[in-house]
Amino acid sequence: MKILVCISHVPDTTARIEFSADKKEFVSSGVTYILNPYDEIALSKAVDLAAASGGNVTIIHVGEAAAEATMRKALAIGANDAVRVNAAARDSNFVAHQIADYVKKNPVDMILCGRESSDHNGSSVPAMISALLDIPCILFAKSLVIEGANAILENEIQGGKEIISTPMPFVAGASEGMAEWKIPNMRGIMSARTKPLQVIEPIEVAQLSKVKEYDKPIPRSAVKLIPVEEAGKLFEMLRSEKKVI
Repeated sequence: MKILVCISHVPDTTARIEFSADKKEFVSSGVTYILNPYDEIALSKAVDLAAASGGNVTIIHVGEAAAEATMRKALAIGANDAVRVNAAARDSNFVAHQIADYVKKNPVDMILCGRESSDHNGSSVPAMISALLDIPCILFAKSLVIEGANAILENEIQGGKEIISTPMPFVAGASEGMAEWKIPNMRGIMSARTKPLQVIEPIEVAQLSKVKEYDKPIPRSAVKLIPVEEAGKLFEMLRSEKKVI
C-alpha cells in the first residue's frame, strides 16, 4: 500500500503575527513554524496503516527550503520518504496542482491531508486534488478502516455523521479522532536524518488569485461593567451603541 500525506509548514498558534508596513507581506522573521496539527493526525494514521500492511508512507510539501526541518519531523514520526516541491505556496489552487501532478507521475493508493491548515483554515486543497485526479474526496473524516480493496470512513456532518465506503485511490481530510498524535522517539529522530528527501521543481500553474492586502482583526473594545442594580442600562447600551436591538 502506497500512502501520500500532504503536510503544511504553519506558524505556531502562539506566534505574534505581523505584516509589512504596506500590508502586502506576512513578516516571518522570529516566527516559529510547526507541522500543521491536522496533517499530523493524517500522518499518524498513515503510519499505522502502513505498519499493518507493510506499506510505504511518502510526505509531500509545497514550499521552500525553510520547511525541511518540519519535513524531517514528519519523517521522524514514521514516514519513509519525503518530497518537497520547490516553490512558495501562493494559493490552494497552486498547491493542489503540484500535488496532483506528482500523483499522476507516482500513483498511490490514498492521499491523506489534514482537514485544514491552521494558518488559512480553507479546507480546499483536498477537494481540489480529488477534482484534478478525478477520484473521491471525503473531508472531515474522523475514522478510516481498510477492508479489502475499499476504505470505510466516518465523515463528520452537521448534526451527525455518515459512514462512507470508497474504492482506492481516494483523498481524505483528517479530523480529530482519526488517529492519536505520535511523538517522535530518539530512534525516529536519528533515522529521519538519513531518510530520502527529494526536491522537485514546480509545474506552471495559472495564477487565479492573489493577496491584495493583509490586516489584523479590529481590536476588541474595553469591557464595560454595569452594576447589577443598574442592569436595565444594558438594553439601552445595546440599542444606542451597538444597534442590535
